[in-house]
Amino acid sequence: MKRREIKRNKKSGAPKWMVTYSDMVTLILVFFILLFSMSQIDLVKFEAVSESFRNQKIFDFYPSPVPMENPSEQSSHEESSNLTSEIEQPSSIQEIVEDQDDEEEYGENKEDSLSDLMEDVDSYLNQNDLNNVISASRTERGVVLVLQDSILFNSGEADILDTALPFLNKVGVLLSNIPNQVKVEGHTDSVPMSSYIYPSNWELSGARASSVVRHLVNEIKLDETRFSIVGFGETRPIVPNDSDSNRSKNRRVEIVILETSSEENVRS
Repeated sequence: MKRREIKRNKKSGAPKWMVTYSDMVTLILVFFILLFSMSQIDLVKFEAVSESFRNQKIFDFYPSPVPMENPSEQSSHEESSNLTSEIEQPSSIQEIVEDQDDEEEYGENKEDSLSDLMEDVDSYLNQNDLNNVISASRTERGVVLVLQDSILFNSGEADILDTALPFLNKVGVLLSNIPNQVKVEGHTDSVPMSSYIYPSNWELSGARASSVVRHLVNEIKLDETRFSIVGFGETRPIVPNDSDSNRSKNRRVEIVILETSSEENVRS
């Protein structure tokens, strides 16, 4: 008689070890996703940081904290870095010292240039008896010649008087002997100006400065590219406009013989 075979129930589904294996694979996948997300770099910020480090030369002065595979190469790299820092640093200091010397030398040359220009102007005014009609002063911009409007124009007009032409021609001769740029500024008092030709003091002051430049260019044949014109109206008085005498001082034309370094301001 045959032994009856015992039927065993077959278990369905994956083996138990697959659960553990799937968990491990999932964790590994999450780990790599985390690494990938952390590896995304903002290129703009990274370049900015790198540029900052390069400017400070941090990478030149400090060796890498990560040890190199070949110690001898690392030591030679450190020695090269130290040597580089020792060579570059003195040169940088030397450049700073040279720049300071250049600035001091430039300041001294500027002072000498203004002093020489002022002496030449004073000498010229004395030789041509112009001190009674023109005052000269030295400022940081250059040498300023002040011409009162009473000797140049009639009240409320911008046409140069015939009596003013002789000494204005002498000013032109002075300017022809020097290469400096010239800025001509017109000024008025605070009395309101209102006419068909000049609606305000702005137009009047600008027209007067323009008349002076036009005469110097057309009659003395000076280079027009040397000149610039500004009309300030009543905005820059030298004394308060509280009396006839003070208002007369504020009505003026200033011829500014610019120092060499100020010439760029004229062209800009």
